[in-house]
Amino acid sequence: MRILANSEDTGKSGKRRKDIPRRVAVDTLLRVSQTASFANLILPKELTRQGVTGQDAAFVTDAVYGTLRWRGLLDAIVAAAAKRVPEKIDPIALEILRLGVFEVLFMEVPDYAAVSSSVDLIRDKGRGRLSGFVNAVIRAVAKRNRREWESIVVSRIPKDEPIKRLAVRYSHPEWIVSEFQKSWNAAGYEEQAASADSALSDILDADNRAAEVTLVARPGLISQEDLRSQLPADADVRDGLWSPYAVRVKGVHPGALPAVATAQAGVEDEGSQLAALALAAAPAPTATTHRWLDLCAGPGGKTALLGALAAQTGATLVANEPSLHRAQLVRENVAGLPSGVIEKVTTLDGREWGSHEPASFDRVLVDAPCSGVGALRRRPEARWVKSPDDIALLAEIQKELLRSALETVCPGGVVAYVTCSPVLAETHAIVESVLGEEASGSGAMNGSKNAAKGGESRPEYRVLNVPEVLRSVSPDLPLPVKGDFVQLFSSLHDTDQMFIALIQRVA
Repeated sequence: MRILANSEDTGKSGKRRKDIPRRVAVDTLLRVSQTASFANLILPKELTRQGVTGQDAAFVTDAVYGTLRWRGLLDAIVAAAAKRVPEKIDPIALEILRLGVFEVLFMEVPDYAAVSSSVDLIRDKGRGRLSGFVNAVIRAVAKRNRREWESIVVSRIPKDEPIKRLAVRYSHPEWIVSEFQKSWNAAGYEEQAASADSALSDILDADNRAAEVTLVARPGLISQEDLRSQLPADADVRDGLWSPYAVRVKGVHPGALPAVATAQAGVEDEGSQLAALALAAAPAPTATTHRWLDLCAGPGGKTALLGALAAQTGATLVANEPSLHRAQLVRENVAGLPSGVIEKVTTLDGREWGSHEPASFDRVLVDAPCSGVGALRRRPEARWVKSPDDIALLAEIQKELLRSALETVCPGGVVAYVTCSPVLAETHAIVESVLGEEASGSGAMNGSKNAAKGGESRPEYRVLNVPEVLRSVSPDLPLPVKGDFVQLFSSLHDTDQMFIALIQRVA
């Protein structure tokens, strides 16, 4: 349990001082909910601006991310205690109640401290008329513990609505729970869980745990051992679980490490590392162009690892990122690579590369823009912002990017299609749809500008077995027992939920 150091401070008059840390927490939560901003972009700046450091900063960080992560369950508990649906509660009061209830049930803050601070906050926000309401709700919540409240709110949902019950218990929107279930059922990991139901619960539970900070020691630039030697003596550090270049750390500010400052290392989840490693390790004939392409490179973490791997084979890498800001991040991420490895950083629309440089690359990475629901451990608020409509809007872009990538790869070359999402409409469906178009000759890839000329036959493609490829990279990695794709799960792999497909152009 951690209690704010200044939560009970008083001045010479005996009056309580403003609780700056909790004001920062509430202001951050309000900005996130009202503007759909990300807490990881807002909170650090606000902590610095308000001079909140040390234990207070740690408390605020835990409280903000926890309140965002558990918002669904918190709302159900608040509704039960207040006998009022959240939509009928003043938005500012609701955010203060979420924070106060999280403190009481998840952080074991004494109820008197949570009640007092919440009442002060509601008054500070000009909602003094609601102070009695806030006081009463948090006092009512404090009479039971988290498990009791969880049982109460879940028991009110009919047993024949299991998705809805799981959604409340694990604080996820119902549509995301449903998508996780479909993804697990299609992934081929039947032997890795007692049942599909238990697997789904495990995925949701893991999704509610903060992700570890993972570093990548970029091969040829720095070793794991040398990277570890730069870490503070009191740091909690261990080698990665799956990637031969990963180092997992706690209690470390990565930006302070010389290797990160010089781009010899970077912050990169092991799921992302495995995606780059899979492309580099995929079987292919002897390179014909010695050129690789990262079609959607920003912000450049995978690009830098891919570039380091390309350098070891004598290949060069073209990095493409249409956003100027993200393209600059790519340049910063690859700054540590040997001179000449990065051929160029371009800012073209990735969908145009098929006509820009057709059949020009041995290996192509398509880290497609996606919903990002595979990284909810890192951005818990995203679960309340994303919707199924976002998936539908992204799907056509994902297809166009994959079509373009398949046009840019030379005979014998390999394309990796990667998303940080387990949603089938962004993973299996994209690959199967595009390859189905190619097989039938009905897709955009076979339009007039790309049609074969002079009797030439169209390119043919085949799906490679990703489990087999990754087994050569990481022998102990849990892998599916069927299917050609790999979907990683936070519960099984302790990584972001990355999807990896490999497609080879038949020589």
